[in-house]
Amino acid sequence: MSDQSPRPIVSAIPLLVLIALLVFVIAVFGSDSLNGGSQVALLLAMAVCVTISMTVYRMSWKLFERQIMKTIGDVSITLVILLTVGMLSGSWMVSGIVPTLIYYGVQIISPQFFLFTSCIICALVSVLSGSSWTTIATIGVAFIGIGHALDISEAWTAGAIISGAYFGDKMSPLSDTTILASSAAGVDLFRHIRYMVYTTMPSFTIALVIYFIAGLGIASGEALHVGQYTEGLANTYHISLWTLLVPVLTGVLIARRAPSLITLFLSSVMAGITALILQPHILTEIAGGGEGLVALFKGLAITYYGATNVETGDAALNELVSTGGMAGMLNTIWLIISAMCFGAVMVASGMIQSITRVIISYVKSLFGLVANTVFTGLFFNLSTGDQFISIVLTADMYRETYKRMGYQERLLSRTTEDAVTVTSVLVPWNTCGMTQSTVLGVATLTYLPYCFFNLLSPLMACFVAALGWKIKKVETEE
Repeated sequence: MSDQSPRPIVSAIPLLVLIALLVFVIAVFGSDSLNGGSQVALLLAMAVCVTISMTVYRMSWKLFERQIMKTIGDVSITLVILLTVGMLSGSWMVSGIVPTLIYYGVQIISPQFFLFTSCIICALVSVLSGSSWTTIATIGVAFIGIGHALDISEAWTAGAIISGAYFGDKMSPLSDTTILASSAAGVDLFRHIRYMVYTTMPSFTIALVIYFIAGLGIASGEALHVGQYTEGLANTYHISLWTLLVPVLTGVLIARRAPSLITLFLSSVMAGITALILQPHILTEIAGGGEGLVALFKGLAITYYGATNVETGDAALNELVSTGGMAGMLNTIWLIISAMCFGAVMVASGMIQSITRVIISYVKSLFGLVANTVFTGLFFNLSTGDQFISIVLTADMYRETYKRMGYQERLLSRTTEDAVTVTSVLVPWNTCGMTQSTVLGVATLTYLPYCFFNLLSPLMACFVAALGWKIKKVETEE
C-alpha cells in the first residue's frame, strides 16, 4: 500500500459518482428505487473507490476486505433486529394489538390534537425504551393506522412519530447512540445528556408548536373514515382489551432495561400466542384454509416471515392491516449491506479522512467549529449510510480540534448528536431512513419535510453556537 493519501479532489470522485447514480436511479425507478436500483448505485460507487485506490495508490484488496468484514460485523446485530422488527410488525397486526389500539384510539384521541399527542407519546415511550426503532415499530405503527382512520396525511403523522421517537432516542440514558456519542467524545453520559438540553428542548418545543397549530388546520373537519374503520376492524378482528397485555408486558421489559433484541423477540412471541387465542380465524385465513393445529401453525409462521393480507371489506383498511413480516425487511437489509460496503471502502481508502481534513482546516471560530462539525456529521450520514459509523468518525475527526481550540468535550458530543443521530432517519439509504420508511410504509422523502425536530436540531446547534450560550472553554469550566 502506498504511503500517499488520496487527495481531496480524488476522494470526492466516488461520492460524486454515487450522487449522480442515485439521482438517475430515483428518476428512473421513482418510489421503487430502494428495491434494487439504489443498491446497484452504492456497489458501483464502491467499485469506483476501490479501482482508484488499487490502481492509483496501490492499495491492497485485503485492506478493503478486512474493513468490509469489520463494518458489516459491527452492524450484524442491527440486521437481526430488523428481522425481529418484521416479526413484531406482523404479529402485532394479526394478533389484534394494533387494530385494537386503532379502534379505541380513533374514538379517544381528538383529531385536532392528534399530531401533538402522537409526538408527545412517542417521545415518552422512546425515553423509557432508549430506542426510536422499538418505539416506531410498536406505538408508531398504531399511530399511522389511527392517522389513516382520522383522514390525516401519513406524511404529517410519520413526521410527528419520528420527531418524538428521535427526541427520546437522543435524550434517553438507555439509548445506544447517546452512550456512543458520549463515550466517543470522552464525556460522562449524564453530563452529555444535561448539556444536550440547551439545543434539544428548544427544537422539540418548536416542533410541538408546529404540530399543534398544523393539527388545528389539518383535522378541523369531521373525520369521515372513523365509522367505516371501526366497523371494519370490529367485523374482522376480535377487538379486546386483553390484547393490550402484550404492550404492557413489553413496557415492563423496557423498564427492566432488557436488550432491544430480546424485548422485540419476546413481544413477538407474546403477540403470536395472543393471535392463537383471539384471532384463530385470521390465522386460518392466512394459511389458506385447513383445520386444527397445522393450519394455525402455518398461519402464525407466515405472519412472522411473510406477507399477510386480511380481508376487511374495505380496500383502504385492507392495505392498512397488511404486513410484510421478516421478508418485508429483506430489501432494507440488502440496502444496508450495500451502504455499509460503500462506507467501509471509503474509510479504508482514506478518502473520507482526506475530505474532512480539508473541512477542518477552515475552522477559525466557535461558530465555524460547530457548523463544520454539523456539516461533517451530515456528510458522514450521507456517505457511510450508518449513524453509528458517522458518530464515531465525527467525534474522532474533531476531538483534537476541539481540544486545540480550548472547548469542552461535551460540546463535541452534543454537536455530534445534533448533527448525526436525528438526521440519519432523513437519508433514504441510511440504515435509519431505510428502516423507518419500511416499518411505517411512508417513503423517506415523503416524511422528511415534516420531521421538524430532526430538521431543527442541527440548525439549533449552529444557532446556539452563534450566541455562545452556555458554551465555555476548558479553562473556565467549573
